Amino acid sequence: METDFVSTTFESASDPKSIEDMKMDLSSNLQALLKSEGASIVGFANLEEIPSDNRSGLPLGISIGVALSPRIVFEIAEGPTDAYLEECFRLDVVLDKLGQKAVKILTSRGYTAKQQATTNTAGTPYPPNFTTALPHKTVVTRASLGWIGKCALLITRQFGSAVRLGSVLTDAALTTGTPIEASCCGECTVCLDIYPAHALSRKDWEVGVPRDSLVDVIECQKTARDRLSMRIGKEVVGRTFCGMCIAACPWTKNYIETKKDNNETGTEQTAA
Repeated sequence: METDFVSTTFESASDPKSIEDMKMDLSSNLQALLKSEGASIVGFANLEEIPSDNRSGLPLGISIGVALSPRIVFEIAEGPTDAYLEECFRLDVVLDKLGQKAVKILTSRGYTAKQQATTNTAGTPYPPNFTTALPHKTVVTRASLGWIGKCALLITRQFGSAVRLGSVLTDAALTTGTPIEASCCGECTVCLDIYPAHALSRKDWEVGVPRDSLVDVIECQKTARDRLSMRIGKEVVGRTFCGMCIAACPWTKNYIETKKDNNETGTEQTAA
């Protein structure tokens, strides 16, 4: 069912509201709608410093994240599971639908909007080196929703690394966040200490640091397949995810503990 938000139009140019007020209205309404339909985090990024071709000539990005099930994240502390893989695929479908919703809302208001495909639902093979012209993680950090950890994954204060991401490019009048341009991990090395592959460089992220200088994604994928094969007792073919560094992150553990306190993890055990 369509929401009233989709059919609503901006006030005319003669309205006494300032442009900034109108930006705030659109931003807050879009954020509220996407969260009501399943998004855990939503933010807006100024992308004008990024080469135009990488952002389809559009100046802004919308970052959308959906949190992983705390129970499933708890279960991957010792290694990947089938349930974790299925959860990642499920959330990518959710993110695609949220991106489509955002595009529909913005185009109905006369703006240009283009969804960036999520990892597993684009209908085309993922690039062999697991890179894209404009990563979702670039949009999310420029939207001020989190930073990149030593494991090369997004870290948010609310969910740790237990978030799947999507993004939309647009020219809409939105209020953008202040970019986060350096790691907030400090001296923490928990993800490095438990990481089963020799794939992490132990370097701190900052804007401009290439992902490949933080992590060897090919080695990471190989280790994820090997560990999942061991856990389920059969060979795993194709792309998979490990997740151990996600579960180990102190920010993720805070998320799990919060949900455990609210009896939402499905387990009485601690996440330590």
